[in-house]
Amino acid sequence: MPSIVGIRFKSCGKIYDFEINEMEVAKGDRVIVESEFGLSIGNVIVGPRAAEQPEKELKKVLRVATDEDLKQKRENEEFERTAREFCLERIMARGLPMKLVCSEVTLDRKRIVFYFTADGRIDFRELVKDLAAKFKTRIEMRQIGVRDKAKMVGGLGLCGKELCCRLFLTSFEPISIKMAKQQELVLNTGKLSGICGRLMCCLGYEYQEGGASPSAQRAARQAAAAAEGTRGLAEEAPPAETVELRTESAPAGASSSQEQQGEQKKTEGPGKKNKRRRRFRKKTQKNE
Repeated sequence: MPSIVGIRFKSCGKIYDFEINEMEVAKGDRVIVESEFGLSIGNVIVGPRAAEQPEKELKKVLRVATDEDLKQKRENEEFERTAREFCLERIMARGLPMKLVCSEVTLDRKRIVFYFTADGRIDFRELVKDLAAKFKTRIEMRQIGVRDKAKMVGGLGLCGKELCCRLFLTSFEPISIKMAKQQELVLNTGKLSGICGRLMCCLGYEYQEGGASPSAQRAARQAAAAAEGTRGLAEEAPPAETVELRTESAPAGASSSQEQQGEQKKTEGPGKKNKRRRRFRKKTQKNE
């Protein structure tokens, strides 16, 4: 099984696997690799480990970075600033509706990559010709989104701290307004959006798929308790036949009083009736 290491080329960037071929490489070393863009310097983030045979052939680590490689990288940083300034000048001269973010050059200067943002597709063929004639190397233009722009440029969020995508986020997860609703936040796009103009990534930190906020959980418990109460009343209610008989007669209060009077009359015998008649006669005689 080959030994591989995890290498990152940018801060908070993705980690790519490279084969080391019995080379002594430790975590934290800076190494030279041949990526799809050319020779690049990367940082070893994941130390050597044995891995199964991968589906596709991995790129290999060429060597550990030397002082000359680091010096060349510092010189390339100055070259990147010069390339960016010239590209900005040509963009303004040709009136292209695009915003240049940054430029990046490989260690051997065989390729320069320009990152830009735009609302739609841009015809930059003439711009590429100007850049190739100036720098005599391969030119590549890459259109990126506003979130990737914020990750490259950096800045401060509404919380006053540096952007999460600049500090530790390696990839962007989809963020929706549903996450803010579940956390009972004020649905104000000005307060929920980052400097990139999109919903802030931190809205997803406390969001749980299929979960609910504490108030929603309380409301659910109250609804369940109310449902159990109504269910208990339904179980204690009289049978359906007696209810139907009452609805056919007079209102519930009148029917119940009439039934009680009828039951009292039934329970009264003839002796009680005679006593009542005698009391009534005595009262009438006194009045006379």
